[in-house]
Amino acid sequence: MTQKKVSPTVQTIEGHKPPSYEEANAGCPGYYYGDGGFSWDDAAVRRIFVRKVYAILMLQLFSTVAIIALFTFHAPVRMYIQTHPILYSISNLLFLVTYICLACCGDLRRKFPWNLLLLTIFTLSMACMLGFISSFYNTKSVVLCIGITAVVCLCVTLFSFQSKVDITSFQGLLFILCMAMFFCAIVMGFTVPFGYIPWLHGVYASIGAVVFTMFLAFDTQLLMGNKQYSLSPEEYIFATLSLYLDIVYLFTFLMQLFGNGRE
Repeated sequence: MTQKKVSPTVQTIEGHKPPSYEEANAGCPGYYYGDGGFSWDDAAVRRIFVRKVYAILMLQLFSTVAIIALFTFHAPVRMYIQTHPILYSISNLLFLVTYICLACCGDLRRKFPWNLLLLTIFTLSMACMLGFISSFYNTKSVVLCIGITAVVCLCVTLFSFQSKVDITSFQGLLFILCMAMFFCAIVMGFTVPFGYIPWLHGVYASIGAVVFTMFLAFDTQLLMGNKQYSLSPEEYIFATLSLYLDIVYLFTFLMQLFGNGRE
């Protein structure tokens, strides 16, 4: 592969000056451009980026599963959190604060070590929220949903890496499915005073599971960077955050579908 040669000097009004950093690196593989694009010509950069994201994601998922198991299987802990719902409220508050910081503050999520610190707090707060919710379900249902989530995530990841279908170009379909979820949630809100309607909640949970399965494929291909749209390698925290939330929301909707209340 040939690279574009850049003139060693730049003619200006004052005279000859050395080239700027952007001019000297223009056309080089793996160079990060100021407009937000990134050249994926260097395969090593992509591999390092993907390995970093999945390494952090595995740590998040292992810690989340460990906390869910503690809250679900250990009776004293389960009883304590169920009788102290304030812990759920605190976890929810920490989740919202850290999520806003990571999702909206680009400079902050790219600044080490604050990005990893915020991601750690975010993960632990989300894990505590999931553990609190899972404690009200039958343990067999929780294990079943964790297993289904793991299988779905593995299949979607393999599909996203091997398939030539560009999921990143399906924004319109994802928007339609999200709107279907939104209107279904509104209908459910109006029906709350009349009692629980199983089939309506089942429809909502089914749409949610499909939507976040597609979002998982969408975000995985953004991570790969070889489709229509891609993420910058500087955004490894944002990529990890997106994949983690896709998996978590998929798990929660599967719990709604297959979970049974604790007797």
